[in-house]
Amino acid sequence: MVKFCPKCGGIMLNKGGSTVKCISCGYEEVVGESGSNVRIVRRNKKKEIVVIEEEPQVRLLPKTNITCPRCGFNEAYYWEIQTRSADEPATRFFKCVKCGYSWREYD
Repeated sequence: MVKFCPKCGGIMLNKGGSTVKCISCGYEEVVGESGSNVRIVRRNKKKEIVVIEEEPQVRLLPKTNITCPRCGFNEAYYWEIQTRSADEPATRFFKCVKCGYSWREYD
């Protein structure tokens, strides 16, 4: 999921490790603040895997009336990301409010 700067609204990019930096104003933040949970999973002594759980931020997304293909509930959170070339429409992603199922929609 894309993270936006809380100060200027610019896009924040991963600076390495668990730090993200705004490309517009330079604001830096450790991933895990602002509602994200960071969990470190150790597979062996040489590697560690950081798992970022974004679930608390989902509740901040706008909602729309659309039917969930899994449970039939008629309300879902939504967001858009430009996944294809700039001359094509953005891809809309949905997450059911009731069951949590996620799906995408192309135009």
